[in-house]
Parts: sequence; C-alpha cells; structure tokens
Amino acid sequence: MTNLGVEHWVRITKGKIILDGEVIFSSEADIARFLKTSFKFLNIKYPKFHKMDRLSKLGFVASEIALKNNNIDEETALVFSNNSSSLDSDQNYQESVKEFPSPSLFVYTLPNIVLGEISIRHQLKSENVFFVEDEFNANLIIDYSKQLIESKKANKVLCAWLNLHNDEYDVFLWLSSESHKKEASEEQIRKIYDADYD
Repeated sequence: MTNLGVEHWVRITKGKIILDGEVIFSSEADIARFLKTSFKFLNIKYPKFHKMDRLSKLGFVASEIALKNNNIDEETALVFSNNSSSLDSDQNYQESVKEFPSPSLFVYTLPNIVLGEISIRHQLKSENVFFVEDEFNANLIIDYSKQLIESKKANKVLCAWLNLHNDEYDVFLWLSSESHKKEASEEQIRKIYDADYD
C-alpha cells in the first residue's frame, strides 16, 4: 500500500500565510486587500489573477507558495474540497442579475474553476476533483490521493481544503507524494489544520 508524505503545506487564515509552520506573510486588511497584497508579496507577473473570483485567488496564492521551488510535472493531480462550494461568487452573480448579468462572474459559479486556474498556471494535465463536504474531511482527501498515485494516474497530488464564506477564508493546502519514510496520517494532517496560528 502507498504511503503518502507531505512535501510542503500552506495555511491561510486570520490574515496570515503559514508555510511549513512559519508565518511568511501577515496582514490585518479585509479579504480584498489581503488577496491583493499577498499576490504582490509573491512577486510574480500573472495579470489573469486580477480577473479571478476570490476563491480562485485564495487557491492560486496557496498553490504558488506550496509549489515554489518544487519539481512538479503535468501528472500532478488536484484534490480539493470545501463546504461553501462557489457561494461567494454565486451571491455576487445574483446581485449582478438585478441589473445586467455579468458573464465574468458567471464563469466562477462552480467551485472547480479554481482547479482550472491552477492547472493552466502550472500546465497540469492530470486528474482533478472538487468535493463539497460539511467539514474538512482529511481522510477523504488522503484516500482519494492514494488511489490516484496507486493507479498511476498521478505522481504527486496537490490537496486542499479551500473555503470562503461571508468574507471568512479558511485554506489548508499541501503537496503529497509517495514516501518511503513516514506516512502523513489523517491525525497528522488534522493536527496541522487545527493548530492555533494566532
């Protein structure tokens, strides 16, 4: 049976970006300003970022940090989850319908659009899936990732809990790969996710 290890992890919550346990960025700004300044912090040129919805921006920022200086190829899979689906964009689109429906907002009324944005950015051509669950289900993500690697459909998996609702964001993203050392268990993943970063 395949053992999955964690190469790197990123946590974005309460105005902080944490990489492998170290706070690398902090801001007390509202979510719009937080996303703008965290993107600037990444120091990359990617104009399409500014057209994305907020859920995609959160996923983009987290993936950029986790994948920086990491060797990934087109066979890296994406397994994401949240409990709010694309509700943030759905509500914005609903507001736009009152006057004139916005095609640019409509594009983001599916939560898996973030997978497409990350895949385009990193030229990924492997499997991807976005689950909508009541709460963070580490076991589901780990099991699905193992199946992808065991079936040779992927060699690495970018896993994430990517939630946004009422301007509150909760992001936990990690890069998994086969490990011959120590397996990253559900308990270890939950411990990272549940840690207090205040």
